[in-house]
Amino acid sequence: MQQFFNSVQNHFNSRLPFVVYRKPGENTLHAIFQKDDLLHTTTDFSESGFVFAPFDLKNPSVLFLADFCENKSAIYQNTDQNQDNHLSAYNIENETLSKKNHLQLVQKGITAIKQNHFKKVVLSRKEEVKLATNNEMEWFQNLLEKHPSAMVYWWFHPKAGCWMGATPETLFHIKNSQFYTMALAGTQKFEENTPPVWQEKERQEQQFVTDYIVSNLQTKLTHLSISEPETVRAGSVIHLKTEIRGKVENTHSGIKEFIQALHPTPAVCGLPKEASKQFILENENYHREFYTGFLGELNIKESTSLFVNLRCMKLQNQKASVYIGGGITKDSVAGNEWAETVYKSHNMKEILS
Repeated sequence: MQQFFNSVQNHFNSRLPFVVYRKPGENTLHAIFQKDDLLHTTTDFSESGFVFAPFDLKNPSVLFLADFCENKSAIYQNTDQNQDNHLSAYNIENETLSKKNHLQLVQKGITAIKQNHFKKVVLSRKEEVKLATNNEMEWFQNLLEKHPSAMVYWWFHPKAGCWMGATPETLFHIKNSQFYTMALAGTQKFEENTPPVWQEKERQEQQFVTDYIVSNLQTKLTHLSISEPETVRAGSVIHLKTEIRGKVENTHSGIKEFIQALHPTPAVCGLPKEASKQFILENENYHREFYTGFLGELNIKESTSLFVNLRCMKLQNQKASVYIGGGITKDSVAGNEWAETVYKSHNMKEILS
């Protein structure tokens, strides 16, 4: 295991592109090392490799092409140690201003919903955390320990940045003709030994996502099955999740067709998609970059596994940019939405030891 991590660290120290990751519920760590520092991009998603795509696909999606990379893997076992979730007193830049701006943004979103511009919009913010040291490997290992059921990754390209995250959400998985995705929405703070009580706002938000996904897949899949919503934990928060499965109707359907159908989902954008996306681009006042984009294995061994890039951060210049957001509906309360982003941010900040 140490030899595997040394390979990752050496590649990072050499400023060469790589990604190291563990898929949800698995114990195999995968590393993909690009042999040079060229920036490869894709727009049609027909190639084979590991893709890292932005929220707005008008911007390029970075691809580690399989033919230009070396692969390594190793078995990783969690230590099962009880780690406290105490947050150190990090220096959060402009916290008061950030709160004021986010409250105003959410209220603007609520007003737009009540004026029937859209039914839901997902609004986010970026929190800058100053770092005393650079311990990327330690932070990545902390994520592995704390998020066994997430897609945990560390991604780096010298021309595109250094990102790390633990996302609970699958965009979709296709193997042969079998298709799987999920609707994940509604958020509460995780409370030990306390059964969750989901309010109408949260259930409605989750139903929006489910209905959107099903309606966009009905003409592309047969044998559709939709599970009942269940509560799932993702670090310091819990969500409602519905699983959706089917069989690809047209074996010639390309991956791009499914990406266009689902990305960005109402769980990270809103509903209707184009109206809510335009509101986000015009009003969030920062560039999401790869946050709420997607990442994963593309056309590898007749399988594609893509994950929504949630619970993530960008690392640069002794600073962590932590990205957090929440779904806004007509029943949202701005103060509650701010509080939700605060406890969601703990998933990243608590690993920056």
